[in-house]
Amino acid sequence: MLIPLRLSAQTDEQLMLRAARGSDRAFEELYNRHARRLQGFFVRRLGEDSDLAADFMHDTFLRLYAARESYREGKSFRAWLYTIAYNLCKNHLRNRLTMVHGKGEEAMDTTDIEVEMDTSILHDALSQILRDLPEDYAMLFSLHYEEELSVPQVAQITSLPEGTIKSRLHKTMTLIKQKLQQYEDRR
Repeated sequence: MLIPLRLSAQTDEQLMLRAARGSDRAFEELYNRHARRLQGFFVRRLGEDSDLAADFMHDTFLRLYAARESYREGKSFRAWLYTIAYNLCKNHLRNRLTMVHGKGEEAMDTTDIEVEMDTSILHDALSQILRDLPEDYAMLFSLHYEEELSVPQVAQITSLPEGTIKSRLHKTMTLIKQKLQQYEDRR
């Protein structure tokens, strides 16, 4: 007789399979593992509004719960979770942009420069730069660098080709370096 692993010892994918079969305890374990980080993702993507981020985090898990029976073995749980989060965020920001500006994102200028600076200054400067990036670029940066999702996972989430993601990530990093040049010049 096989003894089942404790929920805390199971992978996200194993837990999602159990949740798909009706285990609310497995789903609760997934929530406990990912809610805080997912909320941080929304805080960064939705302009530091923690209340809105909490609402979006809960909405993401509600949608995940509602669709739990469609989960299939072999599918990456994190990619599926962040696909839902990405789409919620994208739709919200698209609606907000349409209401406020009535137009899409602006083009980006890029240059290449090396930047070295104190970690706390870098963090503050980077946070501001990420808030100012076109949302598609900021979202890709967040998914890849902050949420530590691979390029193939980001491609699955965003339905963009891997080459496009790599190109946009490169442009984003180049823009970040350009924006941080002012701190290099102060040294």
